[in-house]
Amino acid sequence: MAWIALILFLAIFIAIMMGYPVAFTLAGLSILVGIAFVPDFLDLLPLRIMGTMKNTVLLAVPLFIYMGLMLEKSGLAETMLNTMAMIFGRVRGGLAISVVIVGALLAASTGIVGATVITMGLISLPTMLKRGYDPVLATGTIVSSGTLGQIIPPSVVLVLLGSVLSVSVGDLFSAALLPGLLLVGLYILYILYTAYRDPASAPPIPQEEIDDFMGSDLVKKLTVAFILPMLLIVAVLGSIFLGIASPTEAAAVGALGAISLTAVQGKLKLNTVKAVSAQTLHLTSMVFMILLGATTFALVFKGLDGDAYLKSLIIGAELSPYAFLIIVMIAVFIAGFFIDFIEIIFIVVPVVAPIFSSLGMDLVWIGVLFALNLQTSFLSPPFGFALFYLKGVAPPEISTSQIYKGAIPFLVIQMLLLFGVMFLPSWFGF
Repeated sequence: MAWIALILFLAIFIAIMMGYPVAFTLAGLSILVGIAFVPDFLDLLPLRIMGTMKNTVLLAVPLFIYMGLMLEKSGLAETMLNTMAMIFGRVRGGLAISVVIVGALLAASTGIVGATVITMGLISLPTMLKRGYDPVLATGTIVSSGTLGQIIPPSVVLVLLGSVLSVSVGDLFSAALLPGLLLVGLYILYILYTAYRDPASAPPIPQEEIDDFMGSDLVKKLTVAFILPMLLIVAVLGSIFLGIASPTEAAAVGALGAISLTAVQGKLKLNTVKAVSAQTLHLTSMVFMILLGATTFALVFKGLDGDAYLKSLIIGAELSPYAFLIIVMIAVFIAGFFIDFIEIIFIVVPVVAPIFSSLGMDLVWIGVLFALNLQTSFLSPPFGFALFYLKGVAPPEISTSQIYKGAIPFLVIQMLLLFGVMFLPSWFGF
């Protein structure tokens, strides 16, 4: 009955492409097929669902979402960007470099791509255009910096991948840190090269503005902009890496720290708490509804011996582990044009994870490759979600084609890093 499993997989994918709700499509079709073809399906399903809901690692998801949304409301991004822009203001491309660094700090504080891109688009894009930046460079810098939340821990993507792959989220965080920081460095090198090649595309900030900023309450500005956020990042990631706290416990620390930072900024109000709580509930409910649908699908797919059939196909085709990995990475990259990363994690990864495990491949390494690959999907024209997020908040004079052109060089950088981690794993500690 393995062919039924493959038909189910294709039917779900086609239904999602047609616009049907992901969670209900996954669960609905899987339940119908499970009742018809899987013995004891209705007895096994509640056990699988309860096993998923008892996974304490998944508690980190709403906590990290709450942390990110609260920091978005705190005004911290604007403070960090203004301060960083003045620090790098003398350098051509300094404002764009500031956007990348602030994007990395927000990624390490929030891990939510949509929130970061929208926040940075609202704050930095008008400033960059006002200071004479090339719209192509400005938009490319913002959308690429916003996607850093996919790979720089703590990342919701890594938490979900850890749950699906059944590997330690802490190990995933540790393994993803170097590629994430290297990506930040490559972005900055590209900006410096572009500013050197075309100085008019990334002019420096006038010296008098820098002098005026540096001369008034500099210590206070630096403390609010960098010391406090860095303390939060160290508290969250440091507690995980040192083994003091689990990812779930560290997420709780991060949520409390975000509330404290918002209070320091004078933005902690009842309406803010209500708005953040409502958004957290909405996003968390969406994630867990898809997760439960994916759990049902995984049970049916395995009950129909779909995983065993795929494994036999790979063995019969005499594919090497790397050949299979390349095929999966290409499929995920293409799927990212059309469906969201959460859907890919819960539909594709459970199907291929047992095969990677049986081939003796390091699942932590596989998890980092998936995270990097899913990050590229946010930047891939014409359907990259980060491109849509920025277009939604960009001034009317910014065209979609400019955003696409700006994203392509950064997409190439991401792909080069993905190839590096894939084919030179020992360089990255795998």
